[in-house]
Amino acid sequence: MHAMTRAGLVLSLCLGLAACPRPVKPPAPVPSVPAPSVPSGEVPGATNYRIDSQASVLHILVYRGGTFAKLGHNHVMSSKSLTGRVWMHPQITQSGFEMTFPVAELIVDDPDARRAAGSEFPPEIPEADKQGTRKNMLRTEVLDAETYPRVEVKSVKIEGALPDAQVTARITIKQGTRDVVVPVKVTVSGDRLTAAGEFSIQQTDFGMKPFSVAMGALEVKDRLDVRFNVVALKR
Repeated sequence: MHAMTRAGLVLSLCLGLAACPRPVKPPAPVPSVPAPSVPSGEVPGATNYRIDSQASVLHILVYRGGTFAKLGHNHVMSSKSLTGRVWMHPQITQSGFEMTFPVAELIVDDPDARRAAGSEFPPEIPEADKQGTRKNMLRTEVLDAETYPRVEVKSVKIEGALPDAQVTARITIKQGTRDVVVPVKVTVSGDRLTAAGEFSIQQTDFGMKPFSVAMGALEVKDRLDVRFNVVALKR
């Protein structure tokens, strides 16, 4: 281990999310549930909204792990390029949404996003490390941005009573698709709808390979935490 300096370990984590990856299980088949109900037209009686990309944001929190975890960084990947639509019906079970964002436009370790994420994410990250992390996150072993340029999220089921909704969302990343149940706080004020919440996913469920070196002494954890605040405007 003396051949790999502390600086080298830090650089390895920052520059390669996919170097020396752990074995990864292939994406399992989509669960046997009804397909997302995404109407091609308007739902009678529903109010239609268009997602406001400039006001909406999604953060993906990536965590360091292993014995030498303190030598690396936690990361925040942010999307401010959310697009899609929402339809809200007086009967919430007839409501739904579809949303997508381009992985190539993910922002790596924005200082304000890191501050907002908490004390585990100090804002001071060297620019070279950000660029290295971004380059490797888009590689084939991780997001494979060239082959799979977008992440898609669609509603399968919405239950509850506003402002507290329980959403079953179908997420597609690369060739992996999973359904996730998410508590969402939904507020409607005039022509503006806001939906906020958070949930966790496993990278390996979507065919991504978390970085690991020195037999796991320094690694990126499989779990990702996702936080979002989506703003949509009435059409």
